[in-house]
Amino acid sequence: MSHSTPPTLLVWAVLSTLLGIFLVHHLYRYDRFKCLRWNHGAHSGAFKRIMTYTYLVTIPLIMAYSIGFAAIKYEMGYTYVPEYGIQPMPWQEWPAKYQHAIFPLYLVFSIGWSLELVTHLEELCFWLFLVNAGRVGQDWFRSAYFKVWVGGSAVALLYMPLVTIFTRADPLKNEAYTFLAGSLGSLCITLWFTPILWTFPKFVERLRSEGVDMNTLLRLVKFHELNTIRIALRFVFCASLIILGVDGARPHQHINDKCFWTELLSMLAGVGVTVSSAITLVIFFPRNIQTEYSLKQASHHSRSLQLRSRTGAPRTDAYAPPPSPEHKFSAPELHAASELSLSPASAKSPFDSELEGAKSPYELEYAPVAFAPNRRLDTGATVRGGVTVLAPRALAVRTDEEGAHPYARRYTSPIDLEEGAWGSPTTPTRRRA
Repeated sequence: MSHSTPPTLLVWAVLSTLLGIFLVHHLYRYDRFKCLRWNHGAHSGAFKRIMTYTYLVTIPLIMAYSIGFAAIKYEMGYTYVPEYGIQPMPWQEWPAKYQHAIFPLYLVFSIGWSLELVTHLEELCFWLFLVNAGRVGQDWFRSAYFKVWVGGSAVALLYMPLVTIFTRADPLKNEAYTFLAGSLGSLCITLWFTPILWTFPKFVERLRSEGVDMNTLLRLVKFHELNTIRIALRFVFCASLIILGVDGARPHQHINDKCFWTELLSMLAGVGVTVSSAITLVIFFPRNIQTEYSLKQASHHSRSLQLRSRTGAPRTDAYAPPPSPEHKFSAPELHAASELSLSPASAKSPFDSELEGAKSPYELEYAPVAFAPNRRLDTGATVRGGVTVLAPRALAVRTDEEGAHPYARRYTSPIDLEEGAWGSPTTPTRRRA
């Protein structure tokens, strides 16, 4: 953006910095930066490491590009140009050190953009694989979609930096062709996403009819909504930069010469790329708020118990131990249990009947396993827990060899795939009843 105004670059710098802050915060809340380790977890194969580092390097590169140009533009300020009025200082009038910084900044930007194309192409190919793969024997790492991703990633990593390198003689043409090449590649990937958005509700409905657990269905529905918002923002980003790139590549500019349209389109592109990148981060590293809250409460409870043990204070926590088998029930306890038509050893809460009656037909038919913990009533009676095995139809669905792909049944993230080593993934198989 060597010809853009300082406020335009400032918007890009602020948005990219906020994206970087969100990246650090999200990864900290996600797993305390454990996902950044080279050998994190039993299934941290080469594919997941490549996708993690590819995407995480993109954001600092965009930050370096926008912050670097914003600092230069505000250092140079404005000047009067005959026949044009007050304009940002032309790059021809910059000191030599700033002129020499134009090409490195655009090269950094093009490399970051090529890495972003790799990320979006992988996600596109995986979603196409997940929607179209119905047989259990199909494997992502041996599918045609994976091969398309490998070939497309190689092309993206080569053509974006090469376009910037070959047009570096003229900074204005360098900017125009870089924007044009990158936005056309992003537009092609974004257009291919639209059929997925159209067919995904039917795919989720098919999974529901085949007995996929509700947690997985809710994750897929949430990701579908996030993808819809992200694709809309990607269209805004691509369309804005295509207009600027096409106009800049022409002999005579009609849009880049006008300050209003240049600033509007550039700012729209900045909003589109940063917000869509933040959504991509949420999809690749999905947080489980319920699990985080449970772990936080358990940590607070553990610290509280340790503090009481050091000070010698009696335990006042709500988790009282159940009565021993030799516990003698008093007359009020026996009377309360008799009113519920239950024995003291198997007494249930009055709310159990309401919960059982509130189950939907889907839950009664497809619920795989239901766990009931031991509870202690106010009367002192202990409620024994139990485990409900797979319902007959749910068991039949899980043993169906033509059902949904296993990736869909345990779906968490497009890069969270179980694999052993590069080229030798471990795909779970189903067992017959």
